[in-house]
Amino acid sequence: MSVLEQHTTTRDALAVEGLGLTVAAREGVLPLLADVTVRVGRGETVGLVGESGSGKTLTARSALGMLPRGARATGRVTAAGVDVLAAGRTDLRDLRRTRVSMVFQDPRAAINPLRRVGDHLTEGLRAGGTPAREAARHARDLLEQVGIDDPVGAMRRHPHQFSGGMLQRIMIAGALSTEPELLLADEPTTALDVTTQAEVVGVLRALQRTHGTGLLFVTHDLDLAAAVCDRIYVMYAGRIVEEADSASFAVAPAHPYTRALLDASPSVHGDQGPLRAIGGRPRSLAEAPSGCSFRDRCPRADHDCALGVPAPRPHGTSRVACLRPEQVKP
Repeated sequence: MSVLEQHTTTRDALAVEGLGLTVAAREGVLPLLADVTVRVGRGETVGLVGESGSGKTLTARSALGMLPRGARATGRVTAAGVDVLAAGRTDLRDLRRTRVSMVFQDPRAAINPLRRVGDHLTEGLRAGGTPAREAARHARDLLEQVGIDDPVGAMRRHPHQFSGGMLQRIMIAGALSTEPELLLADEPTTALDVTTQAEVVGVLRALQRTHGTGLLFVTHDLDLAAAVCDRIYVMYAGRIVEEADSASFAVAPAHPYTRALLDASPSVHGDQGPLRAIGGRPRSLAEAPSGCSFRDRCPRADHDCALGVPAPRPHGTSRVACLRPEQVKP
């Protein structure tokens, strides 16, 4: 079964189809995303990787309708069965409260420092009509599931009384408090030490399996993405350039950008050779060259790569947007 067939479900937790995003600026209309297509099946873990500024966070936030002020979107975004781009404020508020949750990179910036942890965890439940006592009991159960000692005492503390790793666990508990169909994890382990990273990822995976939640995992850590994800999307300059299953992602990358990312990333597996930096600098969609956005940094590019944006096409077990993909290993 191909990588395109494996994640077909009756209703995906997330379906981003041909998403384009532009904003008005002093210089004119600036493009941010172009023809982005990402799918997350129910109970599936999907990675989204790429350099900073490639559009990963914008893509994740689109599932909640959290677009830049004044942005104009085209295409279609369906999250937990809701047409996000067409939804009104009331529908979006209900979507964010009950069906789709997000774990942000910095929990100290995402949790109100003036409120107790218990208030943060029970707010959404109580807004949905859950009695206060039942909401508190559910919050304590979640704290215990994510490995917080003394959940009763933790409910009474403020965010500054927890370490970064413990606070990230609390954010995960809050995100899962309403048992959402879709969980968006935006660099949830970047600021944590390696041991705590492994613990937080383990918590996410265990709770996801329990609730059957679809998980979009945004990360810079390619080893981590390959280890925890079923499929991986690679973004560059506001576009998806490759979609691969995790088994072939690291051993048979199809797009030269994916190969370059792997060569520039330290790995705990295989030969520990010298790291090779990617020449040039990352491009935004607005400043990308004509044709393939990666062509000015790509060792395989030729004059044909400037003629048009490559369309995604099957290549081995992947889909790749490249005229000169890497050779498939036998």
